[in-house]
Amino acid sequence: MFLFKPSTREFTRQARRQKLSFGHWLHGIIYLVFPYFYIGNAVGARRPMRAYRWCEARLRRLFHRPDDGSAGIAFAHTYHGKVVPLETAKKLVQIDQPVSVSYPEQVIPYTTARDLILHDPDHIVLLDCPCRVARENPCLPLDVCVIVGEPFAGMVLEHHPKRARRISGQEAVEVLEAEERRGHVHHAFFKEAVLNRFYAICNCCSCCCGAMQAMREGSPMLASSGYLSVRDAELCKNCGTCAEVCQFDAIQRVDGRMQVDEALCMGCGVCVSHCEKGALQLELAPEKGAPMAVGSW
Repeated sequence: MFLFKPSTREFTRQARRQKLSFGHWLHGIIYLVFPYFYIGNAVGARRPMRAYRWCEARLRRLFHRPDDGSAGIAFAHTYHGKVVPLETAKKLVQIDQPVSVSYPEQVIPYTTARDLILHDPDHIVLLDCPCRVARENPCLPLDVCVIVGEPFAGMVLEHHPKRARRISGQEAVEVLEAEERRGHVHHAFFKEAVLNRFYAICNCCSCCCGAMQAMREGSPMLASSGYLSVRDAELCKNCGTCAEVCQFDAIQRVDGRMQVDEALCMGCGVCVSHCEKGALQLELAPEKGAPMAVGSW
């Protein structure tokens, strides 16, 4: 039974030490042990099962409670991602020591789950992406979700041995670099029910990603990297490659010239890495928040 697997028991011990509520503990167990059931139904890629609808109704009562006496906690405030450029993502999978950092709200602009706490940071597991698996014609490859640290890596590996495998930090870097070449965006994910902290790097495409889908539907699940893509008009040849790879539709051709829509740009840097002329670069954008510093503790 899943509750008696070593990694699940460790998750439970850490939840108790953190004084996580029973509701959030249960939510975390369902999410980590049954991610394909959870995500597949959440993104609406399949007809919701009766059991899922039953669970969802009760989980909503537990998690969407008022936090200020008037308004309920938004879904995005309990389950959210921080867009990170490739170099930041690579640092996250190359940490070689335990880490305990709480990011301020200007970095992770949500009311909950802002901690980077890594136990056994060299324990890294590559998982078939639940969002891609849920789609009828998903982008390939499927194994692009990077789970970092314990007890999360252990739980995923124990419960999904056919869809997960342990990898080294260098292998994780290679996965991140390959996804960057495909034009996909790196997100550091945080979740309240997953011990209120960071647990994974998702490498996302707009056609498959549940978080990007939620953004399009008005739920602010993703936070900007804190950077903005800036175009050098003299170097730009207006070839349109940047617009083709932008997952947020933030670059468009206007009167024959490429333009960056600052409101839509999330500062992922994919357009920068794909511009052969070096006409784009990331610049700090304080109005979009602060970057996620890694390795500066």
